[in-house]
Amino acid sequence: MAAHSISSLLAIWSAVLLSVSLAVAAPEPPIPPAKIDLPLATAPGKQTAVFAGGCFWGTQAVFERVKGVLDTTVGYSGGSAKTATYDQVTTETTGHAESLEVVYDPSRLTYGELLRIFFSVAHDPTQFNRQGPDVGTSYRSAIFYSSEEQKRIASAYIAQLDAAKVFPARIVTEVTPLKGFYRAEEYHQDFAIKNPTNNYIQICDLPKIAALKKQFPDLFVDYKGKK
Repeated sequence: MAAHSISSLLAIWSAVLLSVSLAVAAPEPPIPPAKIDLPLATAPGKQTAVFAGGCFWGTQAVFERVKGVLDTTVGYSGGSAKTATYDQVTTETTGHAESLEVVYDPSRLTYGELLRIFFSVAHDPTQFNRQGPDVGTSYRSAIFYSSEEQKRIASAYIAQLDAAKVFPARIVTEVTPLKGFYRAEEYHQDFAIKNPTNNYIQICDLPKIAALKKQFPDLFVDYKGKK
């Protein structure tokens, strides 16, 4: 798909221009933390969050470098199991969004902190059915909640950011129940770290990693890939 390969110089230049425009439109970092959140758990454990914010290569590249995140998996959410393949999802007819499943330790990281990173550096939540050079419903901004607490925290945070006019436009992120998460093909997993010289990764995703390190230095870890 052209949005992922960016094989021509024209496509690369378009992506550069879009990246610059996104940087100009971004709010001054860091955005405020969520006023409504859960406290850190008193004991280590595992909880799961699912986000969609454009190409899942970039969202994974961000969240796998967050302290307290135990594992990440790219996949598809919003459609059925039978259409959860890359070739079908990119037709923009399946209802799926390219998504990321984040497994984290709630004694080290809160759901609200994950949301803050999601809105700050993982994507632009004001772009409707697109992110930069990628256009279509599969690139939409969405939070797939698996509990009423996640729904409450996410909805309240969006309202908080909109009320404070943190972004130059209203947030279009969907807050929708998680009906299923389907793991993507193996070649998509850890794509950014396996393909650091890929044009798309260089232009669209490495700046996100740099922004995470700059804005959240206490949460940044130098991820080297799964062992």
